[in-house]
Amino acid sequence: MSDTPDIRLRGLHKRYGDVIAVDGVDLDIGRGEFFTLLGPSGSGKTTTLRLVAGFERPDAGSVELGGKDVSAMPPFDRPVNTVFQDYALFPHMTVQQNVEYGLRVKRVPRPERRRRANDALGLVRLEGFGGRKPGQLSGGQRQRVALARSIVNRPQALLLDEPLGALDLKLRQELQIELKQIQQELGMTFVYVTHDQEEALTMSDRIAVFNEGRIEQIGPPAEMYEHPETSFVAGFIGTSNVIERGGRTFTVRPEKIRLLPEEATAGEPGTVRAAVYVGPVTRFIVALDAGGELAVIQQNLETSSRDVHEMQGKRVRLAWRPDVEFAIKEGK
Repeated sequence: MSDTPDIRLRGLHKRYGDVIAVDGVDLDIGRGEFFTLLGPSGSGKTTTLRLVAGFERPDAGSVELGGKDVSAMPPFDRPVNTVFQDYALFPHMTVQQNVEYGLRVKRVPRPERRRRANDALGLVRLEGFGGRKPGQLSGGQRQRVALARSIVNRPQALLLDEPLGALDLKLRQELQIELKQIQQELGMTFVYVTHDQEEALTMSDRIAVFNEGRIEQIGPPAEMYEHPETSFVAGFIGTSNVIERGGRTFTVRPEKIRLLPEEATAGEPGTVRAAVYVGPVTRFIVALDAGGELAVIQQNLETSSRDVHEMQGKRVRLAWRPDVEFAIKEGK
């Protein structure tokens, strides 16, 4: 990672009337990172991306690209491209013409346009599709064309605004892996906006979790999952049990908790209130005798759906190692 980040945000603020969309965001994104802005609707992640792209101007603060302040620069002068959920392809043009369009606007000679467009289509696994129209393609193929069009002129950074949101689950999961592979092949900085925590964990080098216009936590996927710093992050990235004991608040992930028989000597006693069989795992909700409920996830190594059904209402004990407890705070 170079000393100068590809993208640097400092004290970024954006308000729409009485609504504060972005509230003092500071962020450095290094060259070649796959960086994800993760959060629920209205958390400020998309507005932050639009401020980087130049579609919105900040009320305060600065946006730097490669060390240059571009806060007042229009979108077409910034060395970034954006991929949207709705593809934004020209329906009357062929795939080849769509991919070449930006190069044609920049008056790149035709032979070079053709070569670079073919290279981009090859990178997104669409060799031989150049003569088709967007209407002849599937949703996943159209999104690949949109990606090829955005990377063909090799921008400094690619901004992706929930690009897989309109696709079905299986295709979305396939394209998550492909997107990460393409990003690694290009060595280009990708800034990805999503509300899907699994998507963020799958692809990202680092994640920034947004909440009410601010960043709650920044870190690699494993760190965000294993060591959430606030109750919001613990609850938003995966499922987590937030427990208060002795004036301390900590979190334990459901898969870290062992479900033991009632006669076990260790663990917290309770009753299985719900047991849901979901193929490879079973999700349990256990009402503790001491009050409150904990979620438990257990692998179905030798368990059938009938076994799970019989667990409903059973007395059990819950136990976990102290080293899987992580202290959290309520906010920044």
